[in-house]
Amino acid sequence: MGSEQGRQASVRDRAEALGLGEERGSYAVAGLWGALAQLARRFLAGVFVALLVCLVVLSSGFQKGVITMGAVMLSLFGLTLAWRGLSARFGLRRCYLYTRGLVVTSTFGRVRHVVAWTEVTELKWMSNLTLLLAFHRFEIERRGAGRVAFLALGIKPQLVDALQTQAGANGVR
Repeated sequence: MGSEQGRQASVRDRAEALGLGEERGSYAVAGLWGALAQLARRFLAGVFVALLVCLVVLSSGFQKGVITMGAVMLSLFGLTLAWRGLSARFGLRRCYLYTRGLVVTSTFGRVRHVVAWTEVTELKWMSNLTLLLAFHRFEIERRGAGRVAFLALGIKPQLVDALQTQAGANGVR
C-alpha cells in the first residue's frame, strides 16, 4: 500500500470508527502560510503588470526586469499548479466532509482534527475578498474540546456551500 493510499485509508478508518457516515467530498484547506503565499503571488503579479506598463511607456531599460519577472511569474504559476495537484493526490491539507462530521488533515496528510456534528456548538464563518487576498475562514466551536479553524482560499470555493449545507442539515447554526 502506497503512502497516498495509506493516508486516505487512515482518514477513512478514523471516520468509520467514529461513525461519521458517508463521505460527501474532499476540499482543499489552508493555514496562515497558504494565505501568505496567495498574497505574495498576487502582489508579484501586480508588480509584473506594472513592469509591463513601464516597458510600453518608458524606454527599453526595463526589458531585462520584465523578462526576469516574467520568468518568476511563470515559475510561480507552475509551482502553484504542481502544489495543487500534489496536495490533492496525497491528501495534504484537506477537509473531508461526511454526513455526520468532518476530518481535517495537516500539511503532511495526517489526521489533524476529527469533528462530529453532534459536538459542534457553533460554526463561525468570515470572508475576506480583496484584490490581494481572498479567503473564507471557518471556526468550529466544540463542546468540551478546542476550536478548529481553517481557511478555504479563493473567492467562492466549493467548501463554503458544502460545509454550510452539511452543518445546516445537522442542526448547526
